[in-house]
Amino acid sequence: MNKPKQCLVLVATLASLFVVNTNLFATETDDRIESTAKQSYVFKTYLKSDDVKIQSKDGAVTLTGTVSEESNKSLAKDTVASLPGVKSVDNKLALKGDPPAAYTDAWLTTKVKSTLLYHRGVSAVKTEVLAKDGSVTLRGEAINAAQKDLATEYAKDVEGVKNVKNEMVVVAPAEKTTGEKKDATSESIDDASTTALVKSTLMHHRSTSALNTKVETKEGVVNLIGKAKNAAEKDLVTKIVSDVQGVKKVDNNMSVE
Repeated sequence: MNKPKQCLVLVATLASLFVVNTNLFATETDDRIESTAKQSYVFKTYLKSDDVKIQSKDGAVTLTGTVSEESNKSLAKDTVASLPGVKSVDNKLALKGDPPAAYTDAWLTTKVKSTLLYHRGVSAVKTEVLAKDGSVTLRGEAINAAQKDLATEYAKDVEGVKNVKNEMVVVAPAEKTTGEKKDATSESIDDASTTALVKSTLMHHRSTSALNTKVETKEGVVNLIGKAKNAAEKDLVTKIVSDVQGVKKVDNNMSVE
């Protein structure tokens, strides 16, 4: 075989090896994306009862299946979009049944419950939410007056809520016994889940829903980029985000208009 032909064979061999290695790398990345999403805090905690299927091809992710609430659609998308290697997310998730009409009592109840659920400073699990003609009543238990007041504050800031009647009872928490399992809020939360929870929280609050805020998380430290109307609005964003599950610290780099 002469040298020109040898060179062509070598080039073809190297090219085929490159293609094979590239495909293997892409497959590994897609498998990692799908696996990591399924093992994320959001999917294991907030979406565990939903039927969400994740398919990644060359970093382009498609979500199919059904979720119980409208907010879970964006929560799933934001979590996957924050994973390393993800280039795009096509959200084809559908709702189970007919969603409640906007600003109805059922709609408000769901909104308030979701808002409380994303914050660690309130006890969403032990809080019953009732809505009637825009008025929200909170019942259940709080560990102290501060937690009760915070629940009222968060509920009032949900779009559509006219007023809040807080009938929660302050009950001191029982002392933990040795070997007792850690509370869910103390679990390690991945950065993708934290980012998704922060985005959803800002959207749920009336005072921050209109803000176009970019959210990035690294090892629990949340970086916020965007614009605020004034210093008070910027401080409010910091306060709200600081109380979101998984957030260890907030670096608010929003500019004030």
